[in-house]
Formats: sequence, C-alpha cells, structure tokens
Amino acid sequence: MVPAVHALIAELDAEIPATRRVLERLPADQFGWRPHPKSLTAGQLAQHVASIPGNVARLARLEGLDIATVSQEYKTAESFDALLATFEASVTALREVLTGFDETTANATWQLKVGDREVVTWPRVGLIRTMGLNHWYHHRGELVVYLRLLGAAVPVVYGRSADENPFARSAA
Repeated sequence: MVPAVHALIAELDAEIPATRRVLERLPADQFGWRPHPKSLTAGQLAQHVASIPGNVARLARLEGLDIATVSQEYKTAESFDALLATFEASVTALREVLTGFDETTANATWQLKVGDREVVTWPRVGLIRTMGLNHWYHHRGELVVYLRLLGAAVPVVYGRSADENPFARSAA
C-alpha cells in the first residue's frame, strides 16, 4: 500500500470515534436550531459532518469537479438514527476508496474548478487530506461549538473538554 494512503487510513480510523461522539451528543430535538441567521442549522451541520467522508470518496473517483454544477444547499439530518447511519456508510465508503488506491491512483491529478476557472489542483491524496480530513475536522469543531451553545455536554475530541476529562483519577 502507498505510505501516504496507509497514513490517511490510520488517521481516518483514529478520528472516527471522536466524530461519532460529537454527532451522538447533538440533541435530536435541536436539529432546527442555528446560532445565527447566516449559519447552518444544527441538523444541516451534523448531516454535513456525517457526509463529508462519503462525499470525498465519491469525488476521489472523479478527475475533478466543477463546483458551478453542484447544488449549494445543505440537507438536514432527518433523524438521529439516519444521521448515524449516514456517518457509518460515509466513513466506510472513504475507507474502501482509500484501500483501493495504488501509487498511480493516489497521485493522479484531481482538479476543482468553477466553470472554466481552475481553483485548485491536487493529487488525489491531497484531495483526501484537504477536502476530506481537514474539512471534516473544521466542521466537527463548529459542531462542538453548537453543542456548547445548546447546553449539551461536549465530548472529548483531543484531550479533555470542560465536560469530560479522561485524565482524571477515578473516584473508586
């Protein structure tokens, strides 16, 4: 396996539990809440977080994307169970794409355009890194802020949170 791909799979697998914990904390009765009129609703943001790996898996099978041809509307999570099912299918899809990469596929050029204007060109592993994992972490962080604003307990992502401390000694 290509070393860069192996590292991406290991990182994906390490990040799945933290992302699942964040999604699981979102109160289903708050999917329609938004912190500002310009913000996504909690349900839209959660659906986006759950879908990013699968969306990037689909993109990685292409040579590029013309963003002008894509809907800019964000779907909302239909239910808590559907959200988690989307997440599981999404991470499975990305893992499957990555495990199918050989040296040629991993390093093949992928291009993002708006009409005829090139926005960025990456090797496919760069697409996975930037539009996949980095993008995923960014939106997961936004969702953590939503949790705090909604009064939900913020789970551990890296280290401790104000609500959970995996380093604390047990009272037992």
